[in-house]
Amino acid sequence: ALFKLEKYLDDASVTGLHRVRVIHGKGTGTMKGAVDEYLSRHTLVSQHYAAGPAEGNGGVTIAELK
Repeated sequence: ALFKLEKYLDDASVTGLHRVRVIHGKGTGTMKGAVDEYLSRHTLVSQHYAAGPAEGNGGVTIAELK
């Protein structure tokens, strides 16, 4: 899953997007934790945070790109 996230972030950056939604679902929280950790270290991501209720709430993370 993190390989696909890497490609998604690279593609988004190349096309000029400044904000992306990462849908990881709620489940047990394992995937959300992995996504949060990955985004915290990624060089293209300036910040990331949980989506609001209108954007997917706890099952989605918003990443803002540099």
